[in-house]
Amino acid sequence: MAIQVGDHAPDFELRDNHGAPVRLSDHHGRQNVVLVFYPFAFTSVCTDELRALRDGPARLADRDTRLLAVSTDSVHTLRVFAEQEGLEYPLLSDFWPHGDVSRAYGVFDENKGCAVRGTFVIDRQGLVRWTVVNALPDARDLNDYVGALDAL
Repeated sequence: MAIQVGDHAPDFELRDNHGAPVRLSDHHGRQNVVLVFYPFAFTSVCTDELRALRDGPARLADRDTRLLAVSTDSVHTLRVFAEQEGLEYPLLSDFWPHGDVSRAYGVFDENKGCAVRGTFVIDRQGLVRWTVVNALPDARDLNDYVGALDAL
């Protein structure tokens, strides 16, 4: 079961597409976080969603918000994907131990071995304030994230 509104967001440390460690708790007290789980780099729906986030980051930055995108792809795969797509926000690798963070958030599909499309808006205190979980083929709408941030 996915983490719910009002829950404390589980802390984690994952490597980004450059191999640097990123901790959720580093943003506590400083920024809201939009945490986006997606199945796989280079797939059509994921690519379209991440491009939409690339093209709309000012809408998130205006709300003092950090975007973090997580998949079970390797750091090396994410590096190439980010370079190819011009993605400047961190792509975090939940590769090993495989899917641990996705499992902690309740968005890991055991049969497919990847995260489903889960999104969590986390406030500066580390509380989940909004969430949506979509099936693998169902894209999310960036406007929903912005609306959730406006409500903070």
